[in-house]
Amino acid sequence: MSDRNTTEIIQENRDHTLFSWSVQSTANPIHMVGGKGSWFWDGDGKRYLDFSSQLINLNVGHQHPKMLEAIKKQVDELCFAGPSMATEPRGQLGKKLAEVTGLQKAFFTLGGSEANENAIKIARLVTGRDKIITRYRSYHGATMGSMTASGDPRRWAVEPGIPGVVRVFDPYCYRCPFGQTVDSCKRECVSHIEEVIQMEGPNQIAAIMVEGITGSNGLLVPPDDYYPKLRALCDKYGILLIDDEVMSGFGRTGKWLATQHYGIVPDIVTCAKGLTSGYMPLGAVVVSDTIAQYFENNMLWGGLTYSSHPVSCAAAVANLSIYEEEGIFEHVELEGEYLASRLEQLKESYACVGDVRFKGLFSVLELVRDKTTKEPLAPFNGTSPEMQELAKYLKSRGLYAFTRFNMLWVCPPLNISREDLDIGLGIIDEGLKKVDVMLEDKRVGV
Repeated sequence: MSDRNTTEIIQENRDHTLFSWSVQSTANPIHMVGGKGSWFWDGDGKRYLDFSSQLINLNVGHQHPKMLEAIKKQVDELCFAGPSMATEPRGQLGKKLAEVTGLQKAFFTLGGSEANENAIKIARLVTGRDKIITRYRSYHGATMGSMTASGDPRRWAVEPGIPGVVRVFDPYCYRCPFGQTVDSCKRECVSHIEEVIQMEGPNQIAAIMVEGITGSNGLLVPPDDYYPKLRALCDKYGILLIDDEVMSGFGRTGKWLATQHYGIVPDIVTCAKGLTSGYMPLGAVVVSDTIAQYFENNMLWGGLTYSSHPVSCAAAVANLSIYEEEGIFEHVELEGEYLASRLEQLKESYACVGDVRFKGLFSVLELVRDKTTKEPLAPFNGTSPEMQELAKYLKSRGLYAFTRFNMLWVCPPLNISREDLDIGLGIIDEGLKKVDVMLEDKRVGV
């Protein structure tokens, strides 16, 4: 342990490293030195309840002993093998991914962005088509292809990006882009895609790429029949369905994949975050038997120096075992039901909570200025004094939570205790009370 103080270490980080997605002069990092379970702490000893699992990836919590043991064991045996080598953890992981996804073979990357980048490439190679349909409220990664495929406003900085990406609207029921309600909806969010397919040329479209459940753009939980209809649409036109489960996969919703709640099997699944719970960098593109067979006699034009890294694969094998051995999915289902009830209570209690959306321990509160008009508490791709004050308050109380635009995510480690869940929700309750007071003061001109 270094004997330097927190201020010195933060300054060294600020002076010599670049922080992602931020204007560097505004970066305000926490000096993180340790963690255990659902908590971590800084160099001054302040503890934080991790209500966002870092980047919604630390699914089994901080410093899980079985993860540490598996990584140390693999380091002692073999730290690195080139991507053309066969290793035991690589084969074990590939076999397990085939089992849990219902697909056949995996190509390993170092993260979600690279997984989506390679999924696009594979879809184009297999179909001989160029266009990829994605959704506006999506995020698929920060590399050039995956960033272009995103609808997220972070793509603006890299445009025009790669050619051939066509975007459609999302199943955003709270703010339906088609002006429908749950009662009047005829699933225009799918029929609209078919119209786009017709306009773009069905024989030009290689794949439709979607997040299982949209993550950092609002956690949009689709209607129950959305995915069956989308799967049927892909089959009708011979279009591959790429399911980006980087954030929503591996237990976050209580199943291996979010799309498994809807009874469909994609052609390609991409994954990363929950694959190793962040303990080692790893992503994967898992493909169907049909796609796997194509590459038996055709070149797979892709490769990475660290593809199938043995330590990363060993970490993933251990991580997936923990999900099963410790009943993580059952715990997510139980605590997810409790979380849902508490979020609904917050929605009823506070004027600033317009909507809550959830699936397992994957949830968000959408905050508004007015429940009737649904005016967001902060603009799209922007912030507001109220959102800034809420984020500041949560951090001051030792709650580490992800806020963006007018939304607050609740995505704790999947093995969080009821006690810790209540602690975090209690702090959020107090924060929302402050937001309501701020809004009321503004109305009366205080």
